[in-house]
Amino acid sequence: MPRWNGTSGKGVIRAGSRGWLGGPGARQRYSFDQAVHAQEAVHQIAAALAWFDAKVRLYCRQTAQAQLDEASQQLQGDCWSKVKRLLSDDRTLSHLDQLSAHLTSAVSEPVLRDALTRLWYVHDQMRQAQGDACIRLRQLVVIEQVLCERLCPQWQSAYRRVDELLRHAVRASSAVECVNSVVRMHQGRHRHVSQGLLDLKRLYWNCRVFREGKRKGQSPYDLLGLHLPSADWWQLLQMAPEELEQKLLTQSVGA
Repeated sequence: MPRWNGTSGKGVIRAGSRGWLGGPGARQRYSFDQAVHAQEAVHQIAAALAWFDAKVRLYCRQTAQAQLDEASQQLQGDCWSKVKRLLSDDRTLSHLDQLSAHLTSAVSEPVLRDALTRLWYVHDQMRQAQGDACIRLRQLVVIEQVLCERLCPQWQSAYRRVDELLRHAVRASSAVECVNSVVRMHQGRHRHVSQGLLDLKRLYWNCRVFREGKRKGQSPYDLLGLHLPSADWWQLLQMAPEELEQKLLTQSVGA
């Protein structure tokens, strides 16, 4: 080991090694390992909250919950308590139950339903791919279409129903990110956000009309088919609950 200013660096290396392996630096090594495990857990959680697994099969509640439970075991410390409670809550995977029920109602034959969902996934990936990847996916689309044809000669009509459901499905993780993107700015200024303030923000953003994009001129409430007496969130707040309820009932009867 070369010397600097007449001092050997071997002692420094030995001291650093002792610190990393079991000395005062063991705490830093433990924190580093915990951060790595937490990052791996986050990736696993994001995958479990998606619609499809690595084998291009729709997640069922049992499989997704098993992955969430496995990821939760990697999250150590009190700071993860709230996250682990949310991951174990039955409502976290309710989107999978709803989609499964809708798909079963749309296509009763399970083998055909699986083939159609696979075709939808590959076709969706093909639209986003480029170059050689797009060519390979296009070939897979043809193969899946031949399989669907053999399972059911009228598969196109069933595929349209599956396509309608999957295109309009809202993934749980995406919904959470939408809420976080709105609340994060407020959380940067205040440590806690009350439920009342969250409800107020929800009303404001759901009444807000999109200015551009394919949803231009519509609000989230409009897209959900909810027609309120006014699109102005402030005017809605000024209405008495009885008045608002009466107007909603009048609109539903008129429709």
